[in-house]
Amino acid sequence: MSAEPILAASAAVFRDGKVLIARRVKPPAHWSLPGGRVEKNENPEEAAERELYEETGVVAEILGLAGQREVMLRDERGESAGKYIVLAFAARWLTGEAKPGPEASAIAWVEPSQLSGYEMTEGLIPIILSAQRITQI
Repeated sequence: MSAEPILAASAAVFRDGKVLIARRVKPPAHWSLPGGRVEKNENPEEAAERELYEETGVVAEILGLAGQREVMLRDERGESAGKYIVLAFAARWLTGEAKPGPEASAIAWVEPSQLSGYEMTEGLIPIILSAQRITQI
């Protein structure tokens, strides 16, 4: 395990009042926002846009930071396998029809009021609601 936390970025993309969520392939296979690691020489906003496109085929405009979370990964024995600092950005859909890929087994456009019916990454719903407010400004 790396001693340094890994910086990651994700995007809460809204289209017609619904947010795009993806069910992760890797355990835990929860529903989450499309996103991933910030690469060298890339800022978090660029990483969120890139990861969104790579994972779903969607292009969006980043509008602002909606929140951040620390995520501790665990291996199959329950031991620490790394720590991520995830910056989640609010975004507005521009183009592309979302489809699952190698990192997402399923995708869905969901009304924020319906998110509690999904097995979500812990602490994600308040971030999505923050992103929703940003997209309505």
